[in-house]
Amino acid sequence: MPFKSPLIMQAWYFASKHHKGQLYPGEDKLPYLTHIGAVVFELLPALEEKAHLDGTLALCCAILHDTVEDTGVCADEISTLFGEATAAGVAALSKNKNLHGLEATRDSLYRIRQQPQEIWLVKLADRSANLRTPPAHWSKDKCHSYAEEGQVILDALGEASPLLALILEKRIRCWKDISELPDASFEKLRRQTATQDIVALLGHALS
Repeated sequence: MPFKSPLIMQAWYFASKHHKGQLYPGEDKLPYLTHIGAVVFELLPALEEKAHLDGTLALCCAILHDTVEDTGVCADEISTLFGEATAAGVAALSKNKNLHGLEATRDSLYRIRQQPQEIWLVKLADRSANLRTPPAHWSKDKCHSYAEEGQVILDALGEASPLLALILEKRIRCWKDISELPDASFEKLRRQTATQDIVALLGHALS
């Protein structure tokens, strides 16, 4: 599982260039690369646990996973610079813009399941990173529906990584728990989660 491939750094610079100016949704208005880095950090322990997997493929796909969907980069450009396997992984991770909601998610999951398990891990890490803290502007209903969608992802891909599956399962449960709180308690807790993992805040162990 090599982590020293120059392709990984090349992918980071490529993502930095194409996500330039984009912000991650939230009150802090952080650069979108904050999310990309979070996905990588979620992914690394799973790759260490499964040392037989292609770490370069997984990390490049993690870094590039939103470039086609969100920046207008085409899959052919990804293929030319990073190889066909990476391009196929990024394409599978990109939602079909002609589909919406759960239909788009299920379509992407179907395509991800045709890919090597490295790509499965990227999707699990992506959703886990997104479930770390609820966005401040989301309602309880939005949090609950996003957690439900996370469960669909977990059911489809969780077998690829017991470690990522466990973390994602705990975060899903926490999101469902907070979505059932009274409004005042929900707002208070959501403000508290701005700086820490919701699982840690609610007292659920991550291991």
